[in-house]
Amino acid sequence: MPKVRRQNLPPALFQHLLDRIQSRKIPATQLELLAKWLDTEPEVPASEWYKRFSGMTVCGEGELIKTFLLPGQSPKGERVS
Repeated sequence: MPKVRRQNLPPALFQHLLDRIQSRKIPATQLELLAKWLDTEPEVPASEWYKRFSGMTVCGEGELIKTFLLPGQSPKGERVS
């Protein structure tokens, strides 16, 4: 199983993630929770996956985080812990 990539993201994807953080007003506290989770070097499926936090859901595919959802938005894929 792949681990979430934290460096060398494709520039367009990185900009998309920054745009989602801003447009969905993701609080810094949620990003801190994400950073702590990433510090554990989590393994994720090679297919679509998601990780729920108290104020957002992180969605990815394989080693890449693809977007951030707000509570109430429905993610696709396998839930990871």
